[in-house]
Amino acid sequence: MGEESSVKLHGFWASPYAMRAVLALKVKGVEFEYIEEDLFNKSELLLKYNPVHKKVPVLVHNGKPIAESLVILEYIDQVWTDPPHLLPKDPYLRSKHRFWAAFSIPLSETMMRYVVTEGEEQMNAQNELLEKMDVLEQGMKEIFPNGIPSFQEDKPGYLDIVFYSLFGTHEAAEELFGEKFLTVERYPLLVSWVNALKEVPEVQQVTLPIPKVVKTLQFIRQRHLPPKA
Repeated sequence: MGEESSVKLHGFWASPYAMRAVLALKVKGVEFEYIEEDLFNKSELLLKYNPVHKKVPVLVHNGKPIAESLVILEYIDQVWTDPPHLLPKDPYLRSKHRFWAAFSIPLSETMMRYVVTEGEEQMNAQNELLEKMDVLEQGMKEIFPNGIPSFQEDKPGYLDIVFYSLFGTHEAAEELFGEKFLTVERYPLLVSWVNALKEVPEVQQVTLPIPKVVKTLQFIRQRHLPPKA
């Protein structure tokens, strides 16, 4: 039985990590108050609740803050125990899901490095990103030995949420850079996974329009690259 409580989520509309928390709460059917943060003028509450990283998302449950998206997802699953469950109950399967979720961290860092660099450095980041995606594609054979779930009956779980936050709007990066990363020829399981998740109503509610994501990536890139002469 879930705990009746006050639930607030500090996030930022363009943050894939905040999107994880929003999607998890929606999947679990938890009512919450969403608080939009201005990351260029962070609120006193955000700095109070996450003094170490000073980042979103931060989940505040009955006045107690929980930071970091992966930690928040596990917390949500442990506090609101009614199904659907985000993590499997089997300890071994749970550990495997945590392993692959941890793999998302260097993967997302490589993605960002590709976005904010150019020339040879960007090419190196692209090659490293594709190599990591190759590893994930192979890992999915272990994660889903019976094939990609349809999500017609089951709700998205922990890993679904984690990796959809990174690949759900991959078309934006492909449009911005003119490079096709997520091809069905090289990544058939990953493409099928993302496409299946796109049909889930809760996922559709949190997915940003591609043009908006393109503008966000352009803004991030401009902030990190030196101005053109």
